[in-house]
Amino acid sequence: MPETIVQDGARRSDAIAIARVICILGVVYVHAWTGLNGEALQALRGTAQENLRWLLMELFGRSAVPLLGLISGWLVAGSSGVRNWSGHVRRKARTILLPMILWNGIAILLVSGAALTLGLSAPVPQSLWWTVNEMLVLTRNPDINVQMAFLRDLFLCMVAAPLLVRSPGWALGIIAVIAAACHVTGLGPPVLMRASILFFFILGIVARRSAWADRIVRLPLPMALLPFALLMAAQLYRAIMVGDGEAVLAQRTLDLAVRLTAVIAFWRIAWGLAGSRARLTLLRIEPFVFLLFCAHLILIWLGGPLLGKLTGPLGSPLYPLYLILQPLLVLAAVVALGRILRRVAPRAAALLSGGRL
Repeated sequence: MPETIVQDGARRSDAIAIARVICILGVVYVHAWTGLNGEALQALRGTAQENLRWLLMELFGRSAVPLLGLISGWLVAGSSGVRNWSGHVRRKARTILLPMILWNGIAILLVSGAALTLGLSAPVPQSLWWTVNEMLVLTRNPDINVQMAFLRDLFLCMVAAPLLVRSPGWALGIIAVIAAACHVTGLGPPVLMRASILFFFILGIVARRSAWADRIVRLPLPMALLPFALLMAAQLYRAIMVGDGEAVLAQRTLDLAVRLTAVIAFWRIAWGLAGSRARLTLLRIEPFVFLLFCAHLILIWLGGPLLGKLTGPLGSPLYPLYLILQPLLVLAAVVALGRILRRVAPRAAALLSGGRL
């Protein structure tokens, strides 16, 4: 019996690492280079390539991200370090907040620098307040590193974590309902950029207390995937037939339901991969995925247009191949960057990866 518990614990740790890999690779699809502005993208709405882009974004990107927040809540609920509030906050500032600020600064330097000197079509500093907001994510999402709103909100959840993990279940339930209501109604900023992050963070704490992770992995894979597949089909139908501007509350409610079923589906997939031949390959990638999360949009801003010259923008015959391969192309660049940093500047590698390299 003890040996079984140890084996399950090791597989659970591997599944958590693998979940991070597949979720963060999926995030790249949300920000994939298209070569088109918003107006041109809207004109292609309903075409085969735009539907493929939408499906990849929703299936592997936005639907996978909630699992990252839930895993963070699950881990913090079992951490003894959270009992020391000041030490806990210092650690999270070093591993979450500091990398966010550094990477936002690098994004301004490289992406805005390329816009000013090379004519890249990208945001440039408009004022001192714009620069401060871009780096610290105080009152709005960044214009360049838009994914950093997740780290900003996650850090705030971590600041509140010592109180949350001590709260009774009924109190967590009330906070979760409020966070879900804020997501549906579009409330949250500037306190939380995305209220759903708090919702899933709390869900992770509850999941730890209720052993939900163990219950989900006992589900047959088709049963774990079916609710997600059905709601994704409903979301795709609505996106094509209704559009984003209609019945916003219903759309956001459906979106939250999709994310909930996605958590179940992706955790079950990660558990399956943790027992497969792909396990070792995915675990070797895992130390680089935080770097991938932080750096991928900078690489897409700078490298997307260059590779896009070979395939053309969205709507071109070769673009679907480029779209599908973008996460792997960005991953290859990030792994090379991480290895170089570890060799020539280990302190910088530690700072930029939050200690993960």
